Amino acid sequence: MEAGLFDRIAPVYDRMNRILSLGMDLRWRRVAAGAAAALRAERGAGAPADILDLAAGTGDFAIALARRFPSARVCCADISAPRLEIARRKAAAAGMAGRFSFRTSPADALEPFAGLVACGGFSYGDVLGAGSGWARSILFNPGMRKMFADFFERPDTFSLGVCNGCQMLSQLKNLIPGARHWPAFRRNTSEQFEARFATVEILPSPSIFFAGMESSRVPIAVAHGEGRVEFASPRDAAKAVAAARYVDGRGRATETYPLNPNGSAGGLTAFTSDDGRATIMMPHPERGFRACQLSYNPGTFKGEAGPWMRMFRNAYEFAVSR
Repeated sequence: MEAGLFDRIAPVYDRMNRILSLGMDLRWRRVAAGAAAALRAERGAGAPADILDLAAGTGDFAIALARRFPSARVCCADISAPRLEIARRKAAAAGMAGRFSFRTSPADALEPFAGLVACGGFSYGDVLGAGSGWARSILFNPGMRKMFADFFERPDTFSLGVCNGCQMLSQLKNLIPGARHWPAFRRNTSEQFEARFATVEILPSPSIFFAGMESSRVPIAVAHGEGRVEFASPRDAAKAVAAARYVDGRGRATETYPLNPNGSAGGLTAFTSDDGRATIMMPHPERGFRACQLSYNPGTFKGEAGPWMRMFRNAYEFAVSR
């Protein structure tokens, strides 16, 4: 059903993006591609060998990345063959046809990669429930479902879901080993979108992201309307592996608003799989992994690293050790 919808709008897809974003889609692609290149340069990482653009649409962002990384091979994956045909023509017009591949049922598109991060946003406008449209585009597409299931099964991979990505990955729990007890995420108790700063405590867990961070109390940005944890059963609540919770100023787990922005029982806001390779969390660690992102820094963070940098370095260490 979703593929058919995108097939029908493919001829006007670019025009719709331009109109609905008031032209900001052009600037967003330039800034995002530039930021990716700058961050890799700062880290001394060099150019990537492979780039995968999932839900590539008509290929504009993939082409922007290809220009930034002229030696990289680029794979565009999308559920709509007509959109990918437009992307193919754009790549050819840009003189990049030999570097691009295109997949509508990418059974092995994730094979070269060790990590998968599902980011925040409002996929499908949350009209089917937060993250549900995104999750169903995988669950109801046999090729995508197999690709993700195979990726999650590989012992050398890690996965992270943040905010909308957390809501989405929680609905893929039957594909993720050791995640069957994860909760769903429902409407905040406040009945409104919450964008604020909160404090979380990292709980002891096998999460590869939080290795060495146990008992840390860390400030973090929150921005969601459906973050309240809801388990399918008391057994799931007892068995789910919690990884972080909201705390008050004295370090105690809290359900008090606004210290707990969504009303989750026990302040719980992050969960991990039994082996720690897959982690989901509603707050936004990527908004505080660099010191320059902090609106207030009393001198604690003097260099590049912000309070959440350790989490992403842990993921890197996991990947290179496999």
